[in-house]
Amino acid sequence: MAFMHFDESMKILNEQKIQHFKTRRMPLMEAQGYVLAEKIIAEENSPEAPTSGMDGYAVRHEDLALGRLKIAGINPAGSRSVERLKLGEAIKTFTGSLMPEGSDTLIPIENVTVEGEEIRIDEPVPRGFAVRPVGENYAKGERLMAEGTRLEFPQIGVLAGLNRSHVTVYSRPRVAILATGSELLELGEPEGYAGQIRSSNSYTIEAIVRRYGGEAIQLGCVGDDRDSIAAAVDNALAQADIVVSTGGVSVGDFDFVKDVVGALEGAELLFKGVRIKPGQHIMVARRGDQFIVALPGFAYSSTVTALLYLLPLMAKLQKTQTPLRTVRATLREPFVKRARKAEFTACNLRLEGGRYFVDFEGKKSGTSAILTNMLGPVGLLYTSEEEGNKEAGEEVEVIALD
Repeated sequence: MAFMHFDESMKILNEQKIQHFKTRRMPLMEAQGYVLAEKIIAEENSPEAPTSGMDGYAVRHEDLALGRLKIAGINPAGSRSVERLKLGEAIKTFTGSLMPEGSDTLIPIENVTVEGEEIRIDEPVPRGFAVRPVGENYAKGERLMAEGTRLEFPQIGVLAGLNRSHVTVYSRPRVAILATGSELLELGEPEGYAGQIRSSNSYTIEAIVRRYGGEAIQLGCVGDDRDSIAAAVDNALAQADIVVSTGGVSVGDFDFVKDVVGALEGAELLFKGVRIKPGQHIMVARRGDQFIVALPGFAYSSTVTALLYLLPLMAKLQKTQTPLRTVRATLREPFVKRARKAEFTACNLRLEGGRYFVDFEGKKSGTSAILTNMLGPVGLLYTSEEEGNKEAGEEVEVIALD
């Protein structure tokens, strides 16, 4: 079986187009973490008129040269009635107040001394000081947020300022998770014989789905039986946008997932087998706007391939970008490449003095089952299949997970 280049598999994923996006209208404070399905345009200026940026006295800048100004009134925040400033006058004005007509500068309270009904100018300020101009925050017609923006606290605050009580967002992708393997045990299930293992993959993937804005549907373990796997996949497709399975995609006698997916009516196999380590037997298929991501069974393999192949599809269903980011980091020790494939190696990624550094302290060498290598300040050191060993001090590319 011919395995494809990692870059080719990413290109295929990127080229996938969604025909019908799922959206919903939500109350603003329930929408945090969701992705906008509309663009947000300012319908008015903010502020609509010049306002004070601090407590002080509204003045005409040229009058500061007089040295003393008459206090002509008080202008509290929220007042609609604003006096007109006259020559040689100052109006006490508070943060957020409209600037009096005729004024162009706000001199802070700290810069003056009050003497009876006058202020003495102790320290002049530049023209326009502490005056918020019309549209300083945003101007009418300005695009404030693009479709595909994830809503977090800054976006929530701006939307509240726009008086948006509801927003239209993309529905979170529903991801059905099933683990295949007759040797698997559910949490709490007693061991029946040596060689059985806990089904940790399902919980790892559910945690990934939840962390990155999806809704997880946990479907449990399925034995290595073609009919059982086929029924489980049909059940998953009936309720999810993405079906993720672990195990059953290799070349063993009981690896039936690839056969079941291949026989699905209306399904299109996007690729099967990629030259990556770990997880070379990854398989991705599509049926309409639904995707099936069949991952390897080893814990580290399934985790890494879920990050690489599941997250871009979750993002695509929400018309946004994959949340994974890559950084350049300096190796503190040599790196020995283990295969002529694209490799994703667990490493310690630390930020020190504004630079990222990588080491492998505490990381074990062995099979792709060692999920404990993902503990700590972890990143994934990426080396393409064209690259070789690296020396200490070299710069490398790392996927930052924290």
